[in-house]
Amino acid sequence: MTQRAPHADAPELPLGALGKLMPMFLWLGAAGEIRAVGPTLGKLCGGAAGLIGQPFDAHFTVSSAPDSAALAALRNGPGSRVHLSLRRSPATNLRGVVRVCREGDLFLNLSFGVGVAEAVRDHGLTAADFAPTDLALELLYLHEAKSAVMRELSSLNTRLQAAQQAAETQALCDPLTGLANRRAVERELARSSAEAMRGSSAFAIAQIDLDHFKAINDTLGHAAGDFVLTHVAGILRAETRQSDLVARLGGDEFVLLLRGVIEPEVVRRLGERVIARLEVPFHFEGAPCQISASVGVALSCCYALPDGEQIFIDADTALYAAKRAGRGRCVVSCHAHTLPRASMPPAMPPAP
Repeated sequence: MTQRAPHADAPELPLGALGKLMPMFLWLGAAGEIRAVGPTLGKLCGGAAGLIGQPFDAHFTVSSAPDSAALAALRNGPGSRVHLSLRRSPATNLRGVVRVCREGDLFLNLSFGVGVAEAVRDHGLTAADFAPTDLALELLYLHEAKSAVMRELSSLNTRLQAAQQAAETQALCDPLTGLANRRAVERELARSSAEAMRGSSAFAIAQIDLDHFKAINDTLGHAAGDFVLTHVAGILRAETRQSDLVARLGGDEFVLLLRGVIEPEVVRRLGERVIARLEVPFHFEGAPCQISASVGVALSCCYALPDGEQIFIDADTALYAAKRAGRGRCVVSCHAHTLPRASMPPAMPPAP
């Protein structure tokens, strides 16, 4: 005879049919022994056959009651919600309702609740483990689809931000030397000027123009000229701090934006050191190259109102003063005054 599950108010159903309608049901006898389980609940517990006849508390715990009172807690709360967990998988929490049936048997209809995603993952559940009318898998699919869309949107946003950053970097970068370009200088000069106006920072501008560069371009070609410009960029990077801005304005014109309070003598020594390194002869494809540089400097600390554009103009004026004085030297402008270098080397003859 086909075993049927008891029901208090409706005709009894064969367990097979009941398992399809309620794959997570649990039928307990009056003494708390397990009489039948739905196929999915049996799967969670390692197989339904091993459960039949076993005590309820050997496989389940009731969250609101100790083991000794678990059965009484179920019996005293018919129609109310119950919360169980599996002893063999404590992380799997179950919730449902309990009914007292004929002859004192208990009938529980259980589900995973909000933990369905974890249960599917931990126990390898499929659509066949849920009732046909259960929307849990559809909701889980929607959740997973939403998560996938959000991950893709996050990845797309990351790629867009990286592309935007790369575009901004490219827009502010000199393609030959990798230094900042004129646009970057204008932006950083405006920012440094605003900070200096508020008295929170100071800066200096050093304009650098190469001497004898045209001779190298004319005699050795533009490839040699590009090599020289890259060589100069490396020296300027090495002689400045990471917080400073090193830029190429175009041609053989370079700019240093030196951040922080800098004394005129300190920046003069920096200019002289840069000139000395640039004057060291080097070779391009076996051909000797020799250059020098003229440097003009202006410092924001020499201005009552440190306007960036005016400081840039004064640095350019100091640069041309260095050129008029014979090239290969550094001139520091302190607002209306210039501080010439103490010892001036003779101008270098043009490179052959």
